[in-house]
Amino acid sequence: MVLFDFGGTLDADGSRWSVRFHAAYRAVGGKQSFAAFDRAFRESDRALERLAGIERLGFRAMVDAQTALLLPRLSDGAALPGRAIADQFHSTTCAVVRRNEELLARLHQSYHLGVVSNFTGNLELCLEELGVMKYFSVVADSGRVGITKPDLRLFQHALSHPGLTANPAWMVGDNFESDIRPAAALGLSTAWLAAASEKSRESGIPTVRLSTLSDLAGVLES
Repeated sequence: MVLFDFGGTLDADGSRWSVRFHAAYRAVGGKQSFAAFDRAFRESDRALERLAGIERLGFRAMVDAQTALLLPRLSDGAALPGRAIADQFHSTTCAVVRRNEELLARLHQSYHLGVVSNFTGNLELCLEELGVMKYFSVVADSGRVGITKPDLRLFQHALSHPGLTANPAWMVGDNFESDIRPAAALGLSTAWLAAASEKSRESGIPTVRLSTLSDLAGVLES
């Protein structure tokens, strides 16, 4: 069994949504620093969670919704082309997912695969739209389960799904506190997708470090 985080892991090599949205914002002339932008982005995240009908949105519609919630929270947002920001974020994300689909197809031949993610109740729809839902036996979306990482119960929800072979199990993620530490506490092997400059917060974990998700195949097949 191999479990993956979604945002920053399946759709990027350890880069958070806020970082990638900021890059798209700067590309169209946005001036705010990342620190100021990140505060506004977190506010838009909370607003997105409360958005009526969020559970029915696919990936592109969700990106558009987040952009619409974000721009009014930025001092220069009203003057910027929201469609161009959404287009860049969407296209770069889709490119990485398409690259990672090769890995998922390969692993799917030997492992049960699952996703454990703090999301907004529409993760399965997003994975379907991105063309990768077919590889996953279980999706533990916090918005549907009602439990958020790092709570161990979200991982246990995925691992206890009927018909899965859970041992040995791996968790692959980019967030040490939400993905790696709790998975290790449950006895899972862990693969941390993070820059070499990021230091482990606990001795003995992760099991391995990845600079790109594509490296996982070599780890699991060695």
